[in-house]
Amino acid sequence: MIVTFQASLSDTMPDSRFSFTPDRFKQIVSDALAHARSRGASAAETEISESIGQSVTVRQGEVETIEYTRDKGLAVTVYIGQQRGHASTSDLSAQAINDTVDKALTIARFTAADDCAGLADQDLLARDFPDLQLYRPWGVSVEQSIELAQACEAAAFAVDKRISNSEGASVGTHDAHFIYANSLGFMAGYPSSRHHLSCAVIAGKDDEMQRDDWYTSSRDPDALDHADAVGTLAGQRALRRLGARKIDTTQAPVVFEAPLASGLIGHFVSATSGGNLYRKSSFLLDALGQQIFAPGVTIAERPHLPGGLASTAFDEEGVATRMRNVVEAGVLRGYFLGTYSARKLGMRSTGNAGGSHNLVLEPGELDLDGLLQRMGRGLLVTELLGMGVNMVTGDYSRGAAGFWVEGGKIAYPVEEVTIASNLKDMFLGIDAVGNDVLVRGSRACGSILVGKMTIAGD
Repeated sequence: MIVTFQASLSDTMPDSRFSFTPDRFKQIVSDALAHARSRGASAAETEISESIGQSVTVRQGEVETIEYTRDKGLAVTVYIGQQRGHASTSDLSAQAINDTVDKALTIARFTAADDCAGLADQDLLARDFPDLQLYRPWGVSVEQSIELAQACEAAAFAVDKRISNSEGASVGTHDAHFIYANSLGFMAGYPSSRHHLSCAVIAGKDDEMQRDDWYTSSRDPDALDHADAVGTLAGQRALRRLGARKIDTTQAPVVFEAPLASGLIGHFVSATSGGNLYRKSSFLLDALGQQIFAPGVTIAERPHLPGGLASTAFDEEGVATRMRNVVEAGVLRGYFLGTYSARKLGMRSTGNAGGSHNLVLEPGELDLDGLLQRMGRGLLVTELLGMGVNMVTGDYSRGAAGFWVEGGKIAYPVEEVTIASNLKDMFLGIDAVGNDVLVRGSRACGSILVGKMTIAGD
């Protein structure tokens, strides 16, 4: 039996605002596992967590909402051989937890055996727990949050008199801690934080109205963009869309601005995730080792980046995460697998139960202006609408807005168009990746130039 946990993170009280200490959490999960064993479980795993949050929204300079959140819960999965049962509770009393374990066992006894069910392979469990600097509490008061949101919105209005309305500016902070444990002896957890500042405004008046927004997010409050900068950028982005027009249907290159380009990487992750692969609902079935992107595309998974929004030493099953190139010079080198999906595919977990960890698209040499110059004539997409993506076939069709580009320069704003292609063709047709890298959640990438798409307008 192995026992692994990070003492420097799990054995100290992460924040006095939390109701439970890490030591208390460890006792609770130990008791839950012991109860499962005593009632006949051959294996079990459990996760306990607690979170606190605060959010303030200001609109037109006035406070619109103040929200506080406090959540806690325990989830337990038990196995009787290869029969699986799962249950959860928000009541962390000893009796409620025992009842929850008993419910999971009842479910397991009425569930068909699955030869892929079970805990993660013991040799894959994490044993090293570096301090990834994931917990940087803000401690911002409601009054300070209101002032920040008001400053952010005011900066947006100050951009131009044509910024006529606002959907509001918000400031939020969220802290949590958890422990995951299983009957193989694994026990580990850590505290984490996430903070954000956002603003959305409307430019124009009467029938000529355009909306845009901007936000900043980080685990470290000191790394957030300044409130004035966020508001100013939101205002500028809304203002530049005034005078948008439709265009004739054509085929042309398309640049996906960095905030949207990460969505293309998201489609890749979905297509190469275990669940879609073993269900054969992916357009990238059996693509391992094949050229699926243009040769200039490399995508790395970096789960141990200090302060990363998707950094972690282990996944939701305790499997150690590791640095790797999932795409190398356009060639697919790895899938995103948890234990169950890996077994269904005859493979082993890649430490991705729960998702990917800090995917980084290797930047090219050009900034956004450079990409537009390289494109020459085409569409810069800054907003996407709808969800017209078929993950089985790869067909891609979405409403879009942005800017028409002529001679490598923005000519005028565009709206009410549809861009269409197939993701296979789009991935292979990436002509360049920008160095204007932006972090959005678990992905960091610059703008992406796709060589040709159908742009449907009038």
